[in-house]
Amino acid sequence: MATQLIHHPYRAPAAFDAVPVGVYKASTVLFPNVAAVRARRWQDKSGYTYGLHGTPTTFTLEERIATLEGGRHCVLAPSGLAAIALVDLALLRAGDEVLLPDNAYGPNKALAAHELAHWGIGFRIYDPMDPADLAAAITPRTRLVWLEAAGSVTLEFPDLPALLAVVRQANAAREVPIVTALDDTWGAGIALRPFELGVDIALQALTKYPSGGADVLMGAVVTRDDALHQTLLMTHMRLGLGVGANDAEAVLRGLPSLPLRYQAQDASARALASWMQDQPRVARVFHPALPDSPGHAAWRRDARAAAALFSVVFDDAVSAAQVDAFCDALRCFRLGYSWAGPMSLCMPYEMPPLRQRPWRHAPHLVRFAVGLEDIEDLRADLAQAMHVLA
Repeated sequence: MATQLIHHPYRAPAAFDAVPVGVYKASTVLFPNVAAVRARRWQDKSGYTYGLHGTPTTFTLEERIATLEGGRHCVLAPSGLAAIALVDLALLRAGDEVLLPDNAYGPNKALAAHELAHWGIGFRIYDPMDPADLAAAITPRTRLVWLEAAGSVTLEFPDLPALLAVVRQANAAREVPIVTALDDTWGAGIALRPFELGVDIALQALTKYPSGGADVLMGAVVTRDDALHQTLLMTHMRLGLGVGANDAEAVLRGLPSLPLRYQAQDASARALASWMQDQPRVARVFHPALPDSPGHAAWRRDARAAAALFSVVFDDAVSAAQVDAFCDALRCFRLGYSWAGPMSLCMPYEMPPLRQRPWRHAPHLVRFAVGLEDIEDLRADLAQAMHVLA
């Protein structure tokens, strides 16, 4: 009976079609004959050889994410940070250097300072708001430049065309060009068109907007260049990076509503950020759509939307204990990392230790991630918590 159940002859008809993408789970993939074993290629998505190298579910998700970012190729990784690590490990060798903006995603900087440094790969931090500082940081060892728009936590919006022009100018005198990689998690393929701006790689944490449910960890690396994609793909294979079929299904389910969710959270975040500017004890609000937020002019020129995030710096008289009490007093905004899910979140940060360059504002900052709750409930929640700072 066991043999009959495992080798049962029935095969369901192939013509089934439905709105959701089918969920294919496999480690072993079967071949009809030895010739097929020798002929199949997974690298160009023309066939299946092993579950880790792709299934109809993951191939479909990769193609849709490539379309979302305006690229040609995509590889999936188990998290956004795993996607960052994939780019670093595929492109960097001992003796190379990677450049990172001072406001980059913290784990990206930590990876460079620890694992990459242990392997003989150097790193430099540059000011993303000063293209001349990037130009000064480039050396003959520079192999990879990370970009981020908007900056993690503080949401400064860099002049991406100016930064990319610096790299292009440096590449004119190099045999081996510097590769540029943009962390486009904030833009989510909605606010920016990375490849039209001239980047080589666009990366997203699909954990955020593409999933939208606060229940999936996944990352994606998108390219247009065939050779660069093959370099990434083969490193991806050798590292054994894979994603689960159910996680891929969850992201596929979230993609159709992504533009609607992005628009709704963008609108709420703009309204709440503007409202917070007028509140007592608030010294500064960072949100690219606010005229006095760093990089606002570049955002107006290069972006088509903003995301769910804004950050608030309180005045010098507000203590760290008061900031913590303010966060604890919130009810709709819950304490938690990540963002772009249905629930609004907040997180306090002490800024000076997070930056290599001087932080010129009060040290206590709170980042808010706006969810899908009613905006008046969120505004009321912020107003009641502000009383803690009085």
